[in-house]
Amino acid sequence: MTSHHRHPLGIALRIVTTAACCLGIWYSWNLARADFLFQQDTDDSVRAAIALVPDGWEYYMRLAVLDRPHARQLLMTSLRLDPYNAQADIELALQYEADGDIDQAEKLMLQAYNIDHTYLPRWSLANFYFRRDNMKEFWAWARSAAAMPPENIAPLFQLCWHATTDADKITAELINDKPELLRQYLPFLLQKDQVNAITVVAPRLVYFGDAAAATDRNLVFWALARLIEINDAPAANALWHDLVEHRWVVADNSTPNNPEFAREPAGTAFDWSLPEYPGLHSWPGSSGLEAEFTGDEPEYAIITEQFVTLAAATYNLAYSYHTTDIAPGTGIKWQVIDAKSAAVLAESADLSSDTLAQANLAFTVPQGASFVRLRLTYQRALGTPRVTGMLIVVSAHVQPQS
Repeated sequence: MTSHHRHPLGIALRIVTTAACCLGIWYSWNLARADFLFQQDTDDSVRAAIALVPDGWEYYMRLAVLDRPHARQLLMTSLRLDPYNAQADIELALQYEADGDIDQAEKLMLQAYNIDHTYLPRWSLANFYFRRDNMKEFWAWARSAAAMPPENIAPLFQLCWHATTDADKITAELINDKPELLRQYLPFLLQKDQVNAITVVAPRLVYFGDAAAATDRNLVFWALARLIEINDAPAANALWHDLVEHRWVVADNSTPNNPEFAREPAGTAFDWSLPEYPGLHSWPGSSGLEAEFTGDEPEYAIITEQFVTLAAATYNLAYSYHTTDIAPGTGIKWQVIDAKSAAVLAESADLSSDTLAQANLAFTVPQGASFVRLRLTYQRALGTPRVTGMLIVVSAHVQPQS
């Protein structure tokens, strides 16, 4: 008896289960078909997707772009289906603004931010108030946007630049300690050549950036090179000391840095540069700087060079070296150069010695010289063939004359 009554119940359950499965398959197929049509991204295909899935709010959002005359109604439908759709609020606000209903546009913009505190509503509000020439609210929302920087925040910097070309004001308004902002703002300032602002932003990137990241290091080195190029010694030295203090570079408390050429150069002007030429290859080795000449080098070449900061006074460049198969009088010399005027302050005798030699080069730094360059050069002497052989510079130290 019990078995007799259970049999129809089991059949009914199987029917219901089968129907539910069929319904699920049909619904899944509809979703897949609608998504396929949506991806076609035409007016007709998006409408067909809506016919299959009429509650797909994102479909109405896209159709609003494709069907501009009906954009407002489509966006309102999207918002009805998803009241927490901040992007639809923003797009609808733009529609109202274009139609001259500024109050409703502002209300929708602020509603978008209340729903979604990410970058897009902040950026949209900054744009809105910029268009309305409300600078107080513009800067407030620009700051808010800068507090949550996306991967590409350059449009915000450009918008601020349209508001004012005073980079110091932009810096004061936007600057924060987020490395993702700083590493985008610094190249913007460098490209605009805004030196005062660079001196504020570059140290912050040293403090809050990533010393191990090549991108951050290259940006700060770019800033340092620019400060040296314009002979801003105080700012360049301050930035260099920040790099050393925060261990972005290894440096010696000496002039010049790395005087025994004991490690690879840091890649800045405050360390040795080692230019490469056909026929001339230089590298730091266990014995110092090793430079090999094959006879195919240019007639003039910089073997190595470093910028140093020295007060106006008289100094000695004390250096030690030896050479192999390099005859006297063939044009390898130390030079001390005023970086600002490019005047050669002193020049050594030619470097040529089969045994370890120690020598001094006296020079005077004039008043007003921001930097001097310690430069080891090769200039083929008239009447001589190009050099073939090896030069090893063991050390180079600058000492004040007593």
